[in-house]
Amino acid sequence: MKQSNPNNIPLADKIRPDTMAEFFGQLELLGEKSFLRSAIENDRVPSMIFWGPPGCGKTTLAHIVAESTDAEFIQLSAVASGKKDLLSVLAHAQDNLVQNKKTILFIDEIHRWTKTQQDALLPAVEKGLITLIGATTENPSFEVNSALLSRARVFVFKKLEKEDLEKILKRAVKKKYAKMEIEKEVINFIARLSNGDARSALNTLEAVADFSGRDAINRVSTDLVKQVLQKTHLLYDKNGEEHYNIISALHKSMRGGDANAAVYWLARMLEGGEDPLYVARRLVRFASEDIGLANNTALLVANAVYDACHKLGMPECGVHLSQCVIYLAKSKKDVTAYLAYNSAKADVEKLGNLGVPLHIRNAPTKLMQNLGYGQNYKYTPLEDSSDQKYLPSEIEDHIYL
Repeated sequence: MKQSNPNNIPLADKIRPDTMAEFFGQLELLGEKSFLRSAIENDRVPSMIFWGPPGCGKTTLAHIVAESTDAEFIQLSAVASGKKDLLSVLAHAQDNLVQNKKTILFIDEIHRWTKTQQDALLPAVEKGLITLIGATTENPSFEVNSALLSRARVFVFKKLEKEDLEKILKRAVKKKYAKMEIEKEVINFIARLSNGDARSALNTLEAVADFSGRDAINRVSTDLVKQVLQKTHLLYDKNGEEHYNIISALHKSMRGGDANAAVYWLARMLEGGEDPLYVARRLVRFASEDIGLANNTALLVANAVYDACHKLGMPECGVHLSQCVIYLAKSKKDVTAYLAYNSAKADVEKLGNLGVPLHIRNAPTKLMQNLGYGQNYKYTPLEDSSDQKYLPSEIEDHIYL
C-alpha cells in the first residue's frame, strides 16, 4: 500500500496541538475550572457531541482527548465509514472491555450518518461499551437522533475570535516557519480574513509560505497575501466600515427595486468571506421592514432561505440567497408595519405604562370580575362593537397606520 507523502499533509494537521496548553479559544468551555477541562485532564470524559462551525477546534480537542486518555481512541469519519465499520469498532471495544480497557470513539461529521447508522450506536453508548465523541457543524437537535442525543452531553463551540487566530498563527510560524520574516500586520490580516476558522487561517499561511519559499521571498507582507489569494478586490474587514457600506448598498438596492445591483453586492459580501447567516438575517428583516403588507409571502421566502443557509452553508447556499435577494428586490414595497411600530414605540417611550381599559382586561377570578375587569365588553362576532375602544383613554385617538 502506497504511503502518503508527509509533505501533502495540511499544516493544520501537522501542528495540531497535543495538550490543553497549546489549545486557543473556547474559554467558556475550557476555562481553568470548567467541567469539560476537568473531565479531560482527569480522563473521565462522558459521551459528548461537539457542535460548532468549521475550524473552531472540535477535531483538535478530540485529538487532545486522545493524547490525554488511557483509553483506546478510535476515529471514524462519517463521510467515509458506515455501519460495517462501526460494528467492527464495537467488536474491538468488547475485547477491550474484557481486558478492563475503555474505548473512546470519535466520529467526525456525525450528522452525515443515517438514522439507522446512528441507532446502531445506542446500545453501545447506553451500556458503556464505548464513550462517544461526535463532531458536527449542524444543529444536533435536528441532525442527531434524540435517543442518542439524550445519552450525550452537547458542548457548543463558537467561532474563534481574531485574537485566538493570531495565537494559532504565531504558534504555526514558530513551529514551521521560524526562519521566515512575517510581519505582525500579516498575522493580523490573515486572522481578520479567516472569519473565525483556524483551518482557513492556517491554509492561507501555508499557501503564502510555500509561495514565498518557491520564489525566494524572505519577507511576507499583506500585499503578498493578497497576491497569493488573488482576491484583493474582494477583501474587506467584516467588522469595519466597508462591511457596513456593502450591507447598506445591498439593502438600498433591494429597496430601490434594482435586483441586478442587489445580486452584485450580495456576491461582494459572500465572496469576501461574509457569514451567509448574517446576510440571511438581514433579508428576513427586510422582508417585513420594506415589503411587509405588500407581499406577506416575502417573509416566508426569507425564512425558508435562512433555514437553507443554516443547513447547507457556503458555497451551496449562495444560490438560495441570490434567489431571495432577487425576489425581495422585485417585490412591491410597503413600510406600513415598520412605521406603525415605530410610532407606537414612541408613545410607549413617551407615556410609559398606560393602563389597560377595564372592559378588555382578563377576568379569571371573581375578585377581578367584582373590580370591573371585563365588564361591558362586546363580543365582536355576535355584537355590534363599532364604538368599542381598545386603546388607553389617553391615546384612544392615536393612529399608527
